[in-house]
Amino acid sequence: MISQEKIIHGLIAAIATLVLAFPLLGVKLVTDGISPHLENADTNTIVSILVASLAVFFVQVFKDHLSSAFSAIPRPDLLSKIPRPTTTSGRDKAEKIATMLLIAFALAWPFAASRGSVDLATLVLIYVMLGLGLNIVVGLAGLLDLGYVAFYAVGAYSYALLSDYYGLSFWVCLPIAGLLAAAFGFLLGFPVLRLRGDYLAIVTLGFGEIIRIMINNLTSLTGGPNGIGNIPKPTLPAIQTEPDLALVGLEFGKRAKTEGNIPFHEYFGIAYDGSYKVIFLYLLAVLLVVFTIYVIRRLVRMPVGRAWEALREDEIACRSLGLNRTAIKLSAFTMGASFAGFAGAFFAARQGFISPESFTFIESAIILAIVVLGGMGSQFGIILAAIAMTVLPEIAREFQEYRMLLFGVMMVFMMIWRPQGLLPAKRPQLEMTHD
Repeated sequence: MISQEKIIHGLIAAIATLVLAFPLLGVKLVTDGISPHLENADTNTIVSILVASLAVFFVQVFKDHLSSAFSAIPRPDLLSKIPRPTTTSGRDKAEKIATMLLIAFALAWPFAASRGSVDLATLVLIYVMLGLGLNIVVGLAGLLDLGYVAFYAVGAYSYALLSDYYGLSFWVCLPIAGLLAAAFGFLLGFPVLRLRGDYLAIVTLGFGEIIRIMINNLTSLTGGPNGIGNIPKPTLPAIQTEPDLALVGLEFGKRAKTEGNIPFHEYFGIAYDGSYKVIFLYLLAVLLVVFTIYVIRRLVRMPVGRAWEALREDEIACRSLGLNRTAIKLSAFTMGASFAGFAGAFFAARQGFISPESFTFIESAIILAIVVLGGMGSQFGIILAAIAMTVLPEIAREFQEYRMLLFGVMMVFMMIWRPQGLLPAKRPQLEMTHD
């Protein structure tokens, strides 16, 4: 039996959908000479808006029936069908073997794939690194951070400015970028020590916007909206075959742009191929991701990782156990920001050009969505989510105009169908039974 209250709620939701969707999709701005005017969208768009509003009405009215129907559908758990070792040592050994095989495949794959696929995979690895870093703050420590892109920008501009003003190489700037981003994360931790939930999210959101606006306004230092170009690519260190055995860098262009460096193909006596640079950047990204995963896994098993999880589960209980909340929060922000700094330095080296438009709020939203979609606290889940969030828009290019709309719909369905994420983290549990 459908109650009158459900029908009223359905009508309100449908009207709200119509009111919000029609001004965005139902009309379009058309310029006739120098005078713009509004015109109605095509018939298919209008029909789609009406169908969507009608669908919202029926979902609200029959929400209980749909929930019971979805709960009755058996959900296959493919991971549960895989035989797993029962002992802890057996699980660790199987996990190490699987990890080594995955790394070996990732290192061998670019030599058989196309150049475009390798370049896209490099972008995926950047988002994997960012997702893993934010996972420390959000997934492990339970601190909602909406300004994570600020540390990403700090890392990128650190490498760009240090290489531009002081001529430092990528390998020297990479740890410096991580340290500078970690310092900014440490500074951000102090104002938010007493904040939780929505208030914490608002402060971190403001911090991200402050960094972007500051970069945009410091024109004499950062180039402002014009950005910074001609950022040097990473070089491959090598020993020169001269009597002095000088350490030089191998560049992947036709000619070496820096004095003292040697082109890669000339050093090895092979023909020049532009794909060498793409493969090298991909392999470098793989190594950075492996390093990130290794460090975070070690941290999670250390007391600081347990302290992060204790803070996430119950802050009051964490205080009652004598744990220092200040040190825990600062360590989470500092460690999470450092990996964003590494990713930012690599992003600047890969792109060769950066500007404030590369570090807007939408980037923070995408990184946070990767953490939520993959499963907070789960490293493999974040890798899957980063692949989905980066590769799927490239596959469905014809829906590029509705990318954010589809993204929102996907997140809503995930929250309804699988709120714990694609591959949630497995935590040890104890069950007490009494006869």
